[in-house]
This record gives sequence, structure tokens and C-alpha cells, in this order.
Amino acid sequence: MATIIFYQKPGCATNARQIQALKSAGPDVIAQDILKEPWDGEELRRFFGHMPVGSWLNRAAARIKSGEVNPDTIDTESALALMVGDPLLIRRLLIDIGGARFAGLDHESALSLLGRKTQENLEGCLHEANLTRCPQT
Repeated sequence: MATIIFYQKPGCATNARQIQALKSAGPDVIAQDILKEPWDGEELRRFFGHMPVGSWLNRAAARIKSGEVNPDTIDTESALALMVGDPLLIRRLLIDIGGARFAGLDHESALSLLGRKTQENLEGCLHEANLTRCPQT
């Protein structure tokens, strides 16, 4: 079975739930700190494939919620520059499965590892659902 590199925000309850779901399915999961990763724009771009630019961003991030960054009007270069400079803006989860990179669990390759056809709300922020605050969104 494949080894999955999972880029997480340490302390994120949603990421912990996602990692557990992946581990339960059998593959080895290596968790990396998304905040400490030395991101390069082109490398980061590979995770998003044909996704619209606005969906690359973490809509729960404080800078997006405050209106400082608008994911609906941002262009590719600006989005990459912002995410490289502030990894809290990167949509999670980011996974690398044998060199194939994905953002989110809505991709067939990621879901097949889980033995599922749907993501079963593994991406929803637990803090938002419970009306609590994440220490570093």
C-alpha cells in the first residue's frame, strides 16, 4: 500500500481526524507541518491540478474571513505568493501519494485509499461546526 505524505497544521482537530481516517484505511501516513514546509510556488501549484484558484485557499483563514484576501477575485500568481508567504492561507488537506499531489479528499485517488466514494465531511472544520475558535486558523 502507498505511503501518504500529509501536510497538516499541528493541533488542527480536523487534520487529526483526516489522518486517522487515512491510517485506518491501511496506508502509512507521514505528517508534515504545513507551516514549516519551505514552500515554493510551483511545487505548491502541483497540489491543485485543475481546481479553480479560489478553491486553493483556506476559507477559514483569518485573513480571508476579515476580507483582507478575497479568494473569489485572486489570480494564480497572487494566490501562490500569498500562500508561500502565509501557509495558513493554504487549503488543507494537502496530500502526496507516491508523487501524485492533491488538495482535499474529493479526488478519486484519495477516496479510493479510504475505501469510500465520498469524503463524508472529513474536510469540514470541527471548530466552525462547534462554533469554537482554532488557535491559528
